[in-house]
Amino acid sequence: MVRIISALILAVTAVCASAADPLQLVDNPPDRHVVVKGDTLWGISGKFLKQPWRWPEIWQMNKEQIKDPHWIYPGDVVMLDMSSGSPRLRLGKKVRGTSTGTGKLQPTVYSTPIEQVIPSIPPGAIEPFISQPLIIEGSELNTGVKIVAMQEDRMLVGTGDSFYASGIPDASVEKWNIFRKGKPLTDPDTGKTIAYEAFFLGNARLLKPGEPALLRISLAKEEIARGDRLIAAPEPQIISYVPHRPEQPVAAKVLGIYGGLREGGANSVVALNAGKNNGMEIGHVVALYRKRVSVDVEQSGRRIETPVPEERYGLAFVFRVFNGICYALVVESSKSVIVGDSARNP
Repeated sequence: MVRIISALILAVTAVCASAADPLQLVDNPPDRHVVVKGDTLWGISGKFLKQPWRWPEIWQMNKEQIKDPHWIYPGDVVMLDMSSGSPRLRLGKKVRGTSTGTGKLQPTVYSTPIEQVIPSIPPGAIEPFISQPLIIEGSELNTGVKIVAMQEDRMLVGTGDSFYASGIPDASVEKWNIFRKGKPLTDPDTGKTIAYEAFFLGNARLLKPGEPALLRISLAKEEIARGDRLIAAPEPQIISYVPHRPEQPVAAKVLGIYGGLREGGANSVVALNAGKNNGMEIGHVVALYRKRVSVDVEQSGRRIETPVPEERYGLAFVFRVFNGICYALVVESSKSVIVGDSARNP
């Protein structure tokens, strides 16, 4: 699979780190960190910052550099520089770690470059959601591309089997995703259905165009049946996941936890009722809040409801955005995530 995630060490302006919200280092931070295979930029930043997602600010890079990622690799040395009076990170010479018998690394200069980019967050957490259809929006609800017949009139098919689909006019698109309409995503405030979750079934490759067209299943995650739908698979993309604050006020809510789960937690994927039309974009970091009412019963049997102050309990990282919905990875959470929780500016 093409490496989709590139670096996190990009850019919001230094203005974002206002005097009212200065960067805070962890207690006794190291003066350097030698990058090793398996590191993530979020994890590395946690060795220096109390708020790891603010890594780009400590690099003091401008917003234009978002379009030109600065990658780091195993062997790079991340150094903490306090010479200006405020914390800043910079890269030292690339080294190879050699054990000295004392548990310390003896730096030596690399003679050849290492090609494996250190990802911003664990790649496996979101890579499956990049190319798969996540939601079915209004324009896709009545799509004409669907399975109309199975190989040898079978009821269900899987990997390696063939099937026929209607609505594929020519051979311009070879690769297709197969999905089934899932549960509705309903706005908790208005009760309106915004979209339907797409239940991903697998991938198929076009063998012969026509009406119906012949396709073969290259990957089946679930059994596939007549009536299931298809959508053209997007081309692989290199996407830079840059952590940054939303520039506009965010007042969103959790619509659902992907997969139809009732609760989620760290590393869960959640849908929020804010999207492109609300100014949301890839890389936005939002804080998760819960507002609840404490319920008690007096000796008389009277029910008492006491509003409890809203509590911030986690952070989520937006990685895919649609018109009215975005999907985010929960990167930090001190409690379970439930539908109806709020997402706001961090």
